[in-house]
Amino acid sequence: MKRLLTCAVFMLCWFAVQAGSVAAVAQEQTKATSTSQGAAEATKSGIAGGASSPDEMGNRRPLYRLRKSDVIEIKFNFASEFDQTLSVQPDGFITLRGMEELYAEGLTVAELRSTIRQAYTTTLHDPEVTIALKDFEKPYFIATGAVAHPGKYELRGDSTVTEGVALAGGFTEQAKHSEVVLFRRISEGRTEARILNVKQMLNSRNLAEDFHLRAGDLLYVPQNRISKIRRYLPTSSLSTYVNPTQF
Repeated sequence: MKRLLTCAVFMLCWFAVQAGSVAAVAQEQTKATSTSQGAAEATKSGIAGGASSPDEMGNRRPLYRLRKSDVIEIKFNFASEFDQTLSVQPDGFITLRGMEELYAEGLTVAELRSTIRQAYTTTLHDPEVTIALKDFEKPYFIATGAVAHPGKYELRGDSTVTEGVALAGGFTEQAKHSEVVLFRRISEGRTEARILNVKQMLNSRNLAEDFHLRAGDLLYVPQNRISKIRRYLPTSSLSTYVNPTQF
């Protein structure tokens, strides 16, 4: 009898130990799973659909790239004798003090800084360079044709076609308001043209189709039919051949 009781106690202890081991293993697995999930979530921070978002990659905010006639100021933190202010030449090169010419057109300020540091490593030990863009070509649009003041205008902020015409002094008496042409370069060698009925937009007080100007746009306002034939007909005879209300 005593022997049976001893065996029973031993079996109960063994089952308790086994149950404890199983519980410990399950707890460790649960903890490991939660840890890996947390790491995965931390890895996904700032990630959209497994890929970097456009803002992080800078696709929507392209950096400015140097152009001809841009003026840059180069400063060396511990060698001020090499400080210089340069202009990007018509061929795209800049001439550094004591160095050969470097091609700068198309580079960002950061890329140019790295290039200049590399160029001066033969003269200076680990040079620290700071570059500031002092002058550059401002965004602009061109207004031509039957406007009061044709010319090139600086594009500041968000402007539309009607605002661009206003900046150019407005339409002349010979302007054909219904066929204002907006030329826009969309790629190298390709230009898009859109005809805008500014007269209808203004009369209807609806500027929903008033396009926003972009840098490099060209606004062309053609002459109306009356102004084209005016050089051949006396002014008093115009009403006989043309009805001005149709324009």
